Amino acid sequence: MRAILAGKYGRSEAQAQEMLDAMTGTAADEGLDYHFGDLQPTNTFQAHQVIHLAAQGGQGDAMKERLLRAYFTEGEFLGDPEVLVRLATEAGLDADEVRAALASGEYAGAVRQDEAQARALGISGVPFFVLGGKYGVSGAQSPDVLRSALEQLWAETHPAPLTLLAQDAPAESCEGDSCAVPGVANRA
Repeated sequence: MRAILAGKYGRSEAQAQEMLDAMTGTAADEGLDYHFGDLQPTNTFQAHQVIHLAAQGGQGDAMKERLLRAYFTEGEFLGDPEVLVRLATEAGLDADEVRAALASGEYAGAVRQDEAQARALGISGVPFFVLGGKYGVSGAQSPDVLRSALEQLWAETHPAPLTLLAQDAPAESCEGDSCAVPGVANRA
């Protein structure tokens, strides 16, 4: 993994190891046990198909979590269809259904659509978080960066309620389809 990161980001292997150590530390701070030395990099196209299958039965999140733990913590090779079948059954899916879906490529089109959407959004790596369909956060960011982005999105989508009346102000008066509220200018 160190060599892959060094090549991808134009860094020395020592710098890549520092990146891995930082990610391991951040993960540990969040209660995650990552073992980057055990990673077996692979094409995850079939794993993503299994996620789509699982999502059809409401088990998509459980499947994602199982795959992430298998990859980052347990060093499983996600390029082996039988490993995917085993992990899927551990997440509650039927082994025969998983094998059939992988053999037929039933969810391949859905994964290709995900890839196309990612390209359209300018996403070229993981992790990448799309927040509210509006903001993107790229890379392994600190919890503070993610929290700040989430707070900004929340503030924009959930404005603070407007306080209109002081405690001793008279109540509004209404006639027909309009109301007069003390302290608020009428808008036409």
